[in-house]
Amino acid sequence: MPTGGSIESVTLDGRTFSVASDADSQRKLGGFENEVQPNGDGTTREVKTRVAWSLADLTLSIDDLAGDHTFLQGLANRIGEYPITIAYASGAIYQGSGQVVGEVQVSSMNATAALGLMGSGTLTPQ
Repeated sequence: MPTGGSIESVTLDGRTFSVASDADSQRKLGGFENEVQPNGDGTTREVKTRVAWSLADLTLSIDDLAGDHTFLQGLANRIGEYPITIAYASGAIYQGSGQVVGEVQVSSMNATAALGLMGSGTLTPQ
């Protein structure tokens, strides 16, 4: 039976972050997106566009005293990709190489940061 639920944790370059239990992220494995385009004679052709993997709408738990915000901003400032692992409530674990994308802003009230991740290649199950 399929199991949904929270992402339990995200590990970015060796540092593990808990994820808010009510966060509903959107995962794209990467690879190709396809489009079918018509020709004038009624036939069609397939156009394959390579796309990066992504994980959108993450809400990470942030501990200011542990320097979590500074660490995340440091990753965003860095050139190049680093290892990323995502652990789901279902027991599924995905891994890839990527980068923090978008703004790295921390909510002082909730002690969370909303951000996204993207990378080259594909996000693969372990």
